[in-house]
Amino acid sequence: MTRWISRLLLATDCSAQARRAQEVAMFLARACHAELGVLSVLEAPPGMDPGYQVNQMYLEQLRKETGKHMDVLTREAEAQGLAVKAEIVAGMPSLEINAAARELKSDLVVVGTRGRTGLAHVLLGSTAEGVVRGAPCPVLTVRLMSEGGQPAPDVRMARILVPVDFSDCSLEAMEYAVQAAKEFAASVTILHVIEPASYGLDFTLSHAGDAQKTSGAIEKQLEALTALLTGQGISARHVLQSGAPGDVILNNARGVAADLIVMGTHGRRGFSHLVSGSVAEAVLRQAPCPVLTVKSPRFGPGRTRVMPEAADRQKG
Repeated sequence: MTRWISRLLLATDCSAQARRAQEVAMFLARACHAELGVLSVLEAPPGMDPGYQVNQMYLEQLRKETGKHMDVLTREAEAQGLAVKAEIVAGMPSLEINAAARELKSDLVVVGTRGRTGLAHVLLGSTAEGVVRGAPCPVLTVRLMSEGGQPAPDVRMARILVPVDFSDCSLEAMEYAVQAAKEFAASVTILHVIEPASYGLDFTLSHAGDAQKTSGAIEKQLEALTALLTGQGISARHVLQSGAPGDVILNNARGVAADLIVMGTHGRRGFSHLVSGSVAEAVLRQAPCPVLTVKSPRFGPGRTRVMPEAADRQKG
């Protein structure tokens, strides 16, 4: 069987809120027969000198507490037949997570969107931004799904939503959606949003500057993508809607009961045109399911590419 993911890195603070991310990571590791790396980063308060004895005692106590949680997590993963490598380090979370992903040659980083310091710090602050932009592989963000101690539903990957703007990076994200759909026999909804803007939108695959295409031309592009997927035996459909991109993406995710949203990102330049700036923030903050952001494609061995390469798309 094709190995969609060979090495997976779970970044966690071992809090109760991070439990959902752990469940998703273990689900993917089991399904893909992937090695599971688990990393917890001890973040010192700003301005704290780790050289002082009292600060060393603080970090050591924090390390012991984290170690207990990591031991439980490791035993649980091993009980599920997973090969686990757990590590605790001190430093800046985003830098340590990205460094670990490079060292382990991870195909995917999984990180929760809430933790001991709250959503804004863990996801939308420097940590998540640094991980999404700096990781050498795609990043899966998983937000807390239920409050008040209510159990979250079982993890599944039956329905996938892929917003596309026809840029190369969004079509690379489509490649990940295809691989995931094959792995989990999932259906795929391809979504394009016509944003009500005063400037021209680029609906071509190769360059900016073309005049706005008609909705009929966009529809044909969506039909071609859909046909490509159905030709691979994947249940696929497409949706073309106008509106504010973030709202349209979230509404469609809820409407199709998506288990996964896959979005492309340019890395340091931000997300693709469709999911840029506040749009990406809105999706990551409010998505009812995990969100996979794809910047640097990295697959495990044995998979066959479905989407054409950028050069081939331009020729077509």
